[in-house]
Amino acid sequence: MAYHGHNKRADFTKNTTKPIGVITRGTTGFNRLRRCDRWVFHNPELQAAFRLGKPLAIDVGYGESYTTTCEWARFLRKMNPRFEVVGLEIDPERVLPPRDGVRFELGGFELAGYTPQLVRAFNVLRQYDVDQVWDAWDLVRSKIADDGYFVEGTCDEIGRRATWVLLDKNGPRSLTLAWNPWELDKPSDIAERLPKILIHNNIPGHKIYDFLQAADDCWARASGFEAFGPRVRWQEAKQMLRHEFAIDRGGLVRDNRVTIAWDEVY
Repeated sequence: MAYHGHNKRADFTKNTTKPIGVITRGTTGFNRLRRCDRWVFHNPELQAAFRLGKPLAIDVGYGESYTTTCEWARFLRKMNPRFEVVGLEIDPERVLPPRDGVRFELGGFELAGYTPQLVRAFNVLRQYDVDQVWDAWDLVRSKIADDGYFVEGTCDEIGRRATWVLLDKNGPRSLTLAWNPWELDKPSDIAERLPKILIHNNIPGHKIYDFLQAADDCWARASGFEAFGPRVRWQEAKQMLRHEFAIDRGGLVRDNRVTIAWDEVY
């Protein structure tokens, strides 16, 4: 089945064991999802959730290559060496032989009958219609473990700009924006890589627009720190932003990054 670029449709309401979804472009590349990998690895809540036992992680729609799934597995096994990782693809021609302790199987948003503790779907729903996002989210959340998590996001071709939503059984929890410190002139430039559910809301009258405008304002007010580089300047801008929004504290300074509560942006 060829990729046609737009108007991807899938029936997420079907009660079936067959893969649910549609074939997407499948493009991938080394280190493309590194910013999200680092965030998961250093997230205290996720660290605590996956420290014990033998957790299962599912990568939905890994594409034409094993690359990013195997990279993800290496990060996860630093958290817990017993992590089991499975990559799912809806295109039978993309199902690969096992590699680096990772299995690759046919499947989609129905999760191929698994009940994982962690699911990732990156650069998949971006190629669907926006009215299908909640259905896909609800389907995955219905399949994960009671204490499970779902990370759904998007990034550019080489991972310089990335955004993702963290969900659990109860719904979306947070939005994270992350970018190469030298990539953007201002924080709102990341808007072109917002998750599908938000990208059309970046207009006046919507919360995500207000947040990005506030981030730009704080960035401008932190211009006195420009001589120290964009990482230091962003840390100062984040300090200002915390007076207005429920955003994260601390974190790595390698990426310019901010995590904000979901109800602040949607």
